[in-house]
Amino acid sequence: MRRIRPRRNPAVPLLLAVWAGAAGVVWLWWSNTPSIEGDAGRVLNAGRITGLLAGYLMALVVLQMARVPALERRVGSDRVARWHATSGRYTLCLVLAHVFLTMWGYALQAGLGLGDVVRQTVDSVNQLPDMGKAAIGTGLLVLIGLLSAGGVRRRMSYDLWYHVHLLTYAAVFLTFWHQITTGNDFAVRPAAKTAWYALYGSVTALVLWYRILTPVRLNLRHRMRVEQVIEEAPGIVSVLIGGERLHRMGAEAGQFFRWRFLAPGMRFSSHPYSLSAAPRPDLLRITVKAIGDHSARLRELEPGTRVWAEGPYGALTAARRSRGKVLLIAGGVGITPMRALFETLPGASGDITLLYRANSTQDLALWDELSAIADERGARLMYAVNSPGGERPDISARTLRAKLPDIDRHDVFLCGPPGFARSVYEALRGAGVPARRIHHESFEM
Repeated sequence: MRRIRPRRNPAVPLLLAVWAGAAGVVWLWWSNTPSIEGDAGRVLNAGRITGLLAGYLMALVVLQMARVPALERRVGSDRVARWHATSGRYTLCLVLAHVFLTMWGYALQAGLGLGDVVRQTVDSVNQLPDMGKAAIGTGLLVLIGLLSAGGVRRRMSYDLWYHVHLLTYAAVFLTFWHQITTGNDFAVRPAAKTAWYALYGSVTALVLWYRILTPVRLNLRHRMRVEQVIEEAPGIVSVLIGGERLHRMGAEAGQFFRWRFLAPGMRFSSHPYSLSAAPRPDLLRITVKAIGDHSARLRELEPGTRVWAEGPYGALTAARRSRGKVLLIAGGVGITPMRALFETLPGASGDITLLYRANSTQDLALWDELSAIADERGARLMYAVNSPGGERPDISARTLRAKLPDIDRHDVFLCGPPGFARSVYEALRGAGVPARRIHHESFEM
């Protein structure tokens, strides 16, 4: 325990690098703009800078979809997903601003007014090189943005949203070429064009390697199949997955894979599920609550069903630990990675505590296993369930300090639905736990 050295999260250096890249894009525009004259010049230059920034952000949006291990396992998949969503919104706004401002500027140059922007847009698409492809790509970006809006997204199935979201690759490909052929900054600066090709080429290579070649290699090497399906509680099942040399996958307790079960009706669905037990050389286990069509069908899997997996992903591992004492807090299906950590985190008797939040005692999945682990390790196991009248338990700074007076000297691992995670995070901060020692991943229920 004296050798605990927490793995540093590279999020801050990465964000600084992103801002440095944006500053470089602004400098490229500034160095190629000796003067701005008239209304048309001002509007066109606003279109230029928004277009350059949109092109830069577009590459980052795709990079965040590439599942690069340095991001997925060090920064955390949920955090990368939030970056991706934020970058996507900014990109769409910049693309729309670029289109409007550029077409308005062209209209002003032609002696037309604001009301002629649509006509100018049609003329530009018909006359300028690669603008037709850019128009289709822009349309796809708008479609993806609309379907990713919170209210619309919640009404869509995960599988439909996932496959529509893959159109981002087509949108970026279609919009890339007009940047090179019609962008003044790349026409006058060959070095800038080379750098732009290098940026997009590197991102493309990462996508091909980590989204296609790496999963193919992993699955051909380990040949995973369903061994058994076990019902743990009403609506909750564990799927045991066997394979060859699974210990060489590098999976750790607390991580997850994206699973595709090659059974009828499930072949084209890939969903993320955490490991619910420490990985073994010949066996992996996931425990899933039926909260959608895909998760509900897992109970129907037959032994021998082929499994296609991608991963491991996630940063909620022992590498984040910085203190001897650890509090694990799980809400609902968030118990799966916490159960694996509860089993494997090193510690003396009394060092490890698990708090399990569920709606009722019937929903406490894997409780017998957790109790056995607690008895064997001398760990502390607590649960918080609703009262018979439906009243929620109080998980506040006051109650946490009452249960663990030295909670401010703990590392805390937290996993559960977003609303639960936010409220518990605030309670932990109120109880004196520093933010750097609260390690969390959130999953939609």
